[in-house]
Amino acid sequence: MKRLKRNSLILTIPLLFLISCSKEWLEPDPLSFLTPENVYVNEAGFEAILVTLRKNLQYESTGDRHPLSMEFATSDLAIPLVQADFRRTTPSSSAFFPFLRYFTNVYVFIKNANVLISRIDDIEWKDEKVKNRLLAEAYWHRAYWYYRLVHSYGDVPWIGEELSGAKLDFQTHSRWAILKKIQTDLEFAAQWLPVKPASLGNVTKGAANHLLTKVYLANTEFDKAIAAATSVIDGPYALMTTRFGVDASDGSRNVMWDLHRYQNKNNPQNTETIYTTIDRPDAPPSSWSAGTFSMRWYTPSYWKILDGTGNRACNWNTPTGDTLGIGNGDVRTNDFFHYRIWEDATHKWQQTPDLRRAGNNWIEMGDEIAEILNCRAASPQFRQPLTKKFYGSLVDTTDTWFPWPHYKTYVPSDNLTQPLGGQGDWYIFRLAETYLLRAEAYYWKGQTGPAAADINKVRQRAKAPLISAADVTIDYIFDERARELYTEEPRHSEMVRVSYILAKLNTSGYSLAGFSQKNWYYDRVKRLNSHYRPPLFQWFGNTAAMDPYHVLWPIPQSVITANTLGTVNQNAGYVGAEGNVPPLETIE
Repeated sequence: MKRLKRNSLILTIPLLFLISCSKEWLEPDPLSFLTPENVYVNEAGFEAILVTLRKNLQYESTGDRHPLSMEFATSDLAIPLVQADFRRTTPSSSAFFPFLRYFTNVYVFIKNANVLISRIDDIEWKDEKVKNRLLAEAYWHRAYWYYRLVHSYGDVPWIGEELSGAKLDFQTHSRWAILKKIQTDLEFAAQWLPVKPASLGNVTKGAANHLLTKVYLANTEFDKAIAAATSVIDGPYALMTTRFGVDASDGSRNVMWDLHRYQNKNNPQNTETIYTTIDRPDAPPSSWSAGTFSMRWYTPSYWKILDGTGNRACNWNTPTGDTLGIGNGDVRTNDFFHYRIWEDATHKWQQTPDLRRAGNNWIEMGDEIAEILNCRAASPQFRQPLTKKFYGSLVDTTDTWFPWPHYKTYVPSDNLTQPLGGQGDWYIFRLAETYLLRAEAYYWKGQTGPAAADINKVRQRAKAPLISAADVTIDYIFDERARELYTEEPRHSEMVRVSYILAKLNTSGYSLAGFSQKNWYYDRVKRLNSHYRPPLFQWFGNTAAMDPYHVLWPIPQSVITANTLGTVNQNAGYVGAEGNVPPLETIE
């Protein structure tokens, strides 16, 4: 396998703003003699900002402990291996996953969008359509990140313009005020963005309407959510139902495998793609991300399993490792995801016809032996399946022994020193999710027939048994999202969104007033994620623990402390929340 040292990321725009933990956390810091005044003077200058904004999206799914892996580790499907005790996550300490750093990093991306939004009227535009297209895409990027913020932290400060100096009087805005604002911005974006991108990576009308569907749902405007989703479904998209792309001639694979090859995500044959990151291993090194790390965070450390001599039976630096990766088990999935979610009235998980759980798409780790073969030529067990019988303690199987959906995680690592999961385009939105979003909107309106029809569009492609209207619940919709969108959706954020909907509707005992004491996210995690039920999951001194207030992550204390002339609220349940003031309910 070809391996090179990973190059550091080179910024594609000369003006990038950094955030620190000091009072200058939102103060612009030009890094070049190329200043805004001599760059943002024409369409090309503003396009340069958009290039940076598109590249910012790679942050979600690339690099060390990336946010998308964090979304699944904090969900009903998994546990963060070394951060299982959420009570140890505080406003000042985030042990492993970047619960605090995510907040400040996202404001960098928002700041970049605000540069374009604030400066777009500084020059005279000969063509208002060009101006509106540029502004529309900047609105989309800002809305994308605010959507993520309010479903990770709830109420947060709204910053809607470029800041020209230090600002120490930020105030927290309510989540609802921010959602209302980004809804308006996305409606503008959907009007002005093109149906088809002029260049790969440009945001389109479909991406705007897809995100707008989520925002309409969050605002409980279900008819509008249905209309926005329908505009995507009726647009230039279609679910992929036949083989295509790089491995189309490989008869041992299926269409689900094809969908998730990085070479296929922007293949013109793929009519399902709405929007992806652009990250190519064959592009100039200066454009590479750190890599997807998909074969690190989502997979077990099978390579540490021993043979009968006490040596590793199949290390990562082998042809097997090139294919399976150097897993670390940090997103330690549970048996609900491995098995129960694939069963129905007539099928056990082993017999399911669902292609998403097909044997050729998963790496199976059975009760005693795995389908991975010993690949150490000097081993007495060479070419025999890996087995548990040589473990010193079966506690060691926690991070080394669990099945995983290889079709989702396999990304060759040609440009990395280890097979962590290399550069590769990654889905942000694809049509299967649009169907499930519309199904959810129908469900909230009590229209379970149309909801079942949309869910069945996704299940039929996967050759899964179809469901009836009576089967449709919000839990079933999220079961289907898990089956279809593992490693793709921001799972925690979407669960928080639904938690707020139920609270706002005063449904099932949930309320906004009691959100930090009782919410759907917590109840579903505790009900389905066995790691949080006795016997509690334990790992290197961490005992799994979660309380209802962990539905939201803590606001970094460094941000609150630095804001000496205003009040940035802390989320209920965390130290410092006693100093909160009512959030602002309007955005000028």
